[in-house]
Amino acid sequence: MKIKGIVLLSVSIVLFFGAFTLLTAGTVPEVFKQVETLNIERNGYVLGAALTQAQKKTAEANPADGAGPGTYKFTDNGLTVVTDSATDRVLIIFEHFEDVSREKARDLTGNLFLAFDDPTVSAHDKVVYWAWGKDGKYSSAVYDKAKEDKKKLEIIATVKLSSEMKLMDKADQGKGTVYYVISSTPLLKLVQDAGT
Repeated sequence: MKIKGIVLLSVSIVLFFGAFTLLTAGTVPEVFKQVETLNIERNGYVLGAALTQAQKKTAEANPADGAGPGTYKFTDNGLTVVTDSATDRVLIIFEHFEDVSREKARDLTGNLFLAFDDPTVSAHDKVVYWAWGKDGKYSSAVYDKAKEDKKKLEIIATVKLSSEMKLMDKADQGKGTVYYVISSTPLLKLVQDAGT
């Protein structure tokens, strides 16, 4: 997946869950720091944080195609990471699984629940979404209240899990695609704008 595709995916997520607005104030270093402070982590990679020396070696040894301008992309045991070339800071973390069982999709969902706690929004038993503001993760109660009051919540980072199969439907024994994306749309936009 190219970085532009991920940016469009992240924006479409925000548009789908209309009670959110993008946080755009701040410089690239400020927003990187805000996102890093949230400590949204997967397999040692922290969104917004600079790669460690060991992670840089992994990046050099496992480059991946499809990085956008000003970024580089690599894999680490199935995890794909997109990083800002100028700062070595993490912009996107994702995993994509093809032709997996519902059980594997549920295991992944459970793993993300353990990592990020209860989600902000779930939809159609196929999409699970966590969203963070500068002060931490939004709960479903805060999201529901904002939606009810027609107020926008400022989001700075998101995790989206999407499955072709219904995650809780025991009757669905088929196989399908499941993926999750960890990103910060405001940060991606600022980095993209800084590179143009």
